[in-house]
Amino acid sequence: MQNKYLYGSKISCRKFRSILRYFCLEIDAEKTSILVNLNRNTTHRIFNKIRERIAEICESESPFENGEIELDESYFGARRVKGIRGRGAKGKIPVFGMLKRGDKVYTQIINNCSMSELMPIIEAQANKDCIIYTDCFKSYNGLVDFGFKQHYRVKHSDNQFADGRNHINGIENF
Repeated sequence: MQNKYLYGSKISCRKFRSILRYFCLEIDAEKTSILVNLNRNTTHRIFNKIRERIAEICESESPFENGEIELDESYFGARRVKGIRGRGAKGKIPVFGMLKRGDKVYTQIINNCSMSELMPIIEAQANKDCIIYTDCFKSYNGLVDFGFKQHYRVKHSDNQFADGRNHINGIENF
């Protein structure tokens, strides 16, 4: 029987499903090739095709349509180095996240949290009619100037973390 999952493949459906299972279990291609008795290059190629298909599906679903979106940035990495504080902490990687309430999340590793870095991401992922919730970080100041109609802020500095629907607890929790 021809493989119904991978066009033009000479690998059986059973072997392909095994490869897919190992991919989902995050077993690397080298070990997978040994387990399913295939050449490692073939397994690498199939793993890459699976990744490409996942990326295609994510890209087709990625723009957030109308709704409520929470935006926040965070820093991940090693423990804080003594004496270095704040956004410029050494060894930390900035990550920007967007959450459509009750639906999906989009995250991206960024170089820095400047407006010039964040705005293209927000414009590419969010519809202008969305309601946007952020904290008072200065990079979000220009959202209304970029055409977003509703922008609400949470003032963490005033100990405000939620005011009815005005919160970013979902993306912070993520």
